[in-house]
Amino acid sequence: MKIKEFRDLSVNDLQNRRRELRQEGFNLRMQQSGGQLEKPHLLRTNRRLIAKIQTVLAEKRIEAQAQNQGQPLSNS
Repeated sequence: MKIKEFRDLSVNDLQNRRRELRQEGFNLRMQQSGGQLEKPHLLRTNRRLIAKIQTVLAEKRIEAQAQNQGQPLSNS
């Protein structure tokens, strides 16, 4: 998924997706430690997806705080 697609999701959807990806990452690490991981690139992909989700969640949190304070968000 691209970050634009993540931005279209709600906070709850993002949190659920992050939880799923963390569980998947755990399973991948267990496979790696047992020598059964056939696609090691999935570890890196998983970490990057989690980072994208956390970035979007932080953006949404900042946006919500700015709206609560009545300040417009700058686009810079």
